[in-house]
Amino acid sequence: MITTDDLTIIARTVRTLAMDAVQKANSGHPGMPMGCADIAAVLWAKVLRYYPDDPHWLNRDRFILSAGHGSMLLYAILHLAGYSITLDDIKSFRQWGSAMPGHPEYRHTPGVETTTGPLGQGFANAVGMALASRLLAEELGNDLITHFIYALISDGDIMEGISSEAASLAGHWALGNIIFIYDSNDISIEGSTGLAFSEDVEKRFLSYNWHVQRIDGHDYDAIEDALIEAQREKGKPSLIIAKTRIAMGSATMEGSEATHGAPLGADEVRASKKALGCDDDTEFHVSDRVYEIFAERKRSLKKHFDEWMDRFTALNGAERLKRFSHIPDLEQLRRELPAFDPGKAIATRSASGSVLEKLFGLIPGIIGGSADLGPSNKSLARGFPESGRHAVGRNVHFGIREHAMGAIQNGIAYYGNLIPYAATFLVFMDYMRPPIRLAALSGLHTIYIFTHDSFFVGEDGPTHQPVEQLAAARAIPNLTVIRPADAEETKEAWLAALAKTDGPTALILSRQNLPILKRAPGSEATLLHRGAYTIREPNADPAAILLSSGSEVHLAVDAAGELEKRGIPCRVISFPSWELFEMQDDAYKRELLPPAIERRIVIEAGIAMGWERYAGSNGLYITMNRFGASAPQEVLAEKFGFTADHVVAAVEEYMG
Repeated sequence: MITTDDLTIIARTVRTLAMDAVQKANSGHPGMPMGCADIAAVLWAKVLRYYPDDPHWLNRDRFILSAGHGSMLLYAILHLAGYSITLDDIKSFRQWGSAMPGHPEYRHTPGVETTTGPLGQGFANAVGMALASRLLAEELGNDLITHFIYALISDGDIMEGISSEAASLAGHWALGNIIFIYDSNDISIEGSTGLAFSEDVEKRFLSYNWHVQRIDGHDYDAIEDALIEAQREKGKPSLIIAKTRIAMGSATMEGSEATHGAPLGADEVRASKKALGCDDDTEFHVSDRVYEIFAERKRSLKKHFDEWMDRFTALNGAERLKRFSHIPDLEQLRRELPAFDPGKAIATRSASGSVLEKLFGLIPGIIGGSADLGPSNKSLARGFPESGRHAVGRNVHFGIREHAMGAIQNGIAYYGNLIPYAATFLVFMDYMRPPIRLAALSGLHTIYIFTHDSFFVGEDGPTHQPVEQLAAARAIPNLTVIRPADAEETKEAWLAALAKTDGPTALILSRQNLPILKRAPGSEATLLHRGAYTIREPNADPAAILLSSGSEVHLAVDAAGELEKRGIPCRVISFPSWELFEMQDDAYKRELLPPAIERRIVIEAGIAMGWERYAGSNGLYITMNRFGASAPQEVLAEKFGFTADHVVAAVEEYMG
């Protein structure tokens, strides 16, 4: 039986560990961990279901610290709860090689469920986890998937627009497995939140169809009662608005914005420990009683864990889970994917839609949707369940919410056993760039379908014609970007995206129809997996190399035929993915791009940035150096110089 005194000593220990770690690092955010220590004590000592010896237990309650700046709250409580985090780890907070980075990072620290820091991301990640949990429960049964998704969110999370997008969806889907605790301390970096924030959060979330409670965030009984009531609310997500004091327990700085993002100072730490009633003011002190409390808690949790594992085994859960999440062998998948008529032009977005629909039937763990652009993105798999009011399905309707869509997608990937995709126009990638970056940083298996990939969008004009987005995507480390040239490359691009399980993949697809390329032996579309390959070789030794991706590969092939007639033999390389190409050995790279062939021409309907690594400073760049315009695509191709005649003339001049 855990007493009020026990909770007090746990909360006090969290506060002192946070003060000490931030002070030793001379960097960090002590205010939030101190202010939320009482909440953490109740949650981890009495309510949360977890098992520290198996941090990946399928039916564990998930806890997301959306307010990632308060990472010492999470690190301290994980250490006390018995995860493989030592006091020496905590002493190395924010240092090189430490398991305790400044903001929590997925796969870096045991017990950390998501990478958080940019505010609002963890909020939306948790919504994705709750959605994934519901889908997995439909597959395995509600008797096996019974956990909750908890998140601790801050004023900053509430202010960021992504929280509005994600909260609206959570309420629409009636995700009753969500329990969020809002650390409402009325403080931001610049001072009182009243400087820029005066809305009624309770009314806002009630309008989203959430269950809302208000409590004193330092009252143990109120915290526990609110959590239990939230668990009983099955038909709505829950928000517990907990009024707290930032840096609660600080001797003289409690309630001050100065405690948000800086150490308290050695004198204040000593005075605060005295005010908290610490018997021992040595650094990083944890009493035996705290370890005893959590040792007993672990024994209780183990009983629950063992009972669940027995039930999981009896219900053949492992085999059912494997069937749900298994990705078949790629060769096997390739044989199952649709065949495309070589004589019929097809947009790569349409080819992608055909492939995706087939994959839906082959891999039950694929889930995703579009930001209200399903018919345009070809991202809706017909014949499979769809999300809607109080309903979830593998076809997810995100509405016009790209930012939340990307972060919810990340939450699904963090949850595991599912492969999430998200679709929108390439030009709107900018609305979801933060979660794409975090997916790459976290090594998540996510897939993006970005269609309408160039000025060939046509009459919609420059607002809808991506110019810099392709280069911006290529700039993100660990994001594999693939821009296929035809339907056959699109099929292989999907297989490559399924094969890359340690990071995200972006498929960049055309709006306009494209012919299927004529391929000689040695130029099969399967070579897409090497990132670049020769699609046309001249009869004589090449004098120049044309490098291109997507729809412009066809232009390069047409221009190369005419150039060869004029005595300029050119090799044409289809270059769908820089990232896949960079994974190849040096011999293949030299074979494709021999140093002796210095004349290189890049043809791509986007900015040239980045192509210098392959064409050099002396290359010819037939690219975009301006925004697009509103006109039919044929007119734009002529005006912007993306015709065979223009390419031929430009190459002739370049070659002298």
